[in-house]
Amino acid sequence: MAGRFEGLSDLEWKLFADLFPEPEKRSKGMPHAPFRFVINTLLYILITGCRWCDVPREGQWASKSSAHRWLKRWSEDGTLEILEHRVLNLAQEKGLIQWEYGAIDGSFSPWKGWG
Repeated sequence: MAGRFEGLSDLEWKLFADLFPEPEKRSKGMPHAPFRFVINTLLYILITGCRWCDVPREGQWASKSSAHRWLKRWSEDGTLEILEHRVLNLAQEKGLIQWEYGAIDGSFSPWKGWG
């Protein structure tokens, strides 16, 4: 279900800030997108269910290409898994997850038909 997301608050960002080193300054090209903006953009896509081409373009958001590039890099180097564990552990501590309930979406199942 699509939701609403306005961006991470300062307190919420503190949960993740230590995972991201200060970016190196580049001598050429576009300036580096702040990691907080990248996380905001990725969470926006996950929470609202929007397409990559529909992400907000100004303010506290990274470009779709920058967000996608960092998502791919973090997926490959394990950073995304660390983020996931941190969020799940926090949610479990707060009692926000009921592990005895679950749902499965069969639309991505490798099985074809009933055969």
